[in-house]
Amino acid sequence: MVRISLRLPEELHTRLVERATADRRSLNSEILHLLESTLDNNPPGGGAATPAPLRGRPDSSSA
Repeated sequence: MVRISLRLPEELHTRLVERATADRRSLNSEILHLLESTLDNNPPGGGAATPAPLRGRPDSSSA
């Protein structure tokens, strides 16, 4: 098992703790569960996180 150190905004930490408590899991187990279920439902190359490019030249097709 690999150990990592992770910085979380306090609000996100609170939400994770609440969810873990409701699901009767430890915080670590809840984070692992969420990561695994997200990765299982989103295979690599399944689409971009944002529909439009964040950088680059404007699309010239509309000109």
